[in-house]
Amino acid sequence: MRALRRLIADQEDTFQVFEIMNALAGRSIDRGYARLLDTPQGGRQAFLQIELSERLSDRAWLETMPAGSVGAAYLDFMGERGFTADGLAGESAKVADTEIDAAHPRAWYARRLRDVHDVWHVLTGYGTDALGEACVVAFSLPQTRSAGFGLIAAGAGVQFARARTGYPCARAILRAWRDGRRAAWLPGEDYEAMMSEPLDAVRTRLRIPRPVLYEQVPAAVRDGYLGGGR
Repeated sequence: MRALRRLIADQEDTFQVFEIMNALAGRSIDRGYARLLDTPQGGRQAFLQIELSERLSDRAWLETMPAGSVGAAYLDFMGERGFTADGLAGESAKVADTEIDAAHPRAWYARRLRDVHDVWHVLTGYGTDALGEACVVAFSLPQTRSAGFGLIAAGAGVQFARARTGYPCARAILRAWRDGRRAAWLPGEDYEAMMSEPLDAVRTRLRIPRPVLYEQVPAAVRDGYLGGGR
């Protein structure tokens, strides 16, 4: 709860996200890894154990992706914000009692979920403002069944509702959760292959709709929740 309060005060404090996720992971990683093994494509990914943080940090490889592809959109998304896949991995490693870097298949799966977070931003169309992050977290809850995502999404939803912005901020978070339930199961996707696919085609294949409620909220309001802001 202390970590949640700090995150609400500063939505860019990524360390607090990993504190919450580590504390409330429960058996979600075990269940997710077992589900991965039960899918033909996921089983192959588990066998290969590709470290996505390394692959997604390969700018030269991403620059080979065609215009309009997931990889091209991801490269633009990260470049515009000065983000790197390695940077996210470094933040997660700061958590005192985390085992995410362990040499274990389930730790590899946990790293996989961490490393696709920004890819999910690209796929869902949500930005990195406070509302966009809350929506991606809400979308991630039914995809991963991790209680940490639920706590963060609920906390952000309450703050936006209390702020009374006049825009459907809290409803956008709820819609993202519903969309996460209805979408295909993203953790089992082959992300290396996906990078070269057309973004619009991938969204259709994975049943990810346009974030219409989020888009109704002006950019200037998306960080203006009660307890935070820029």
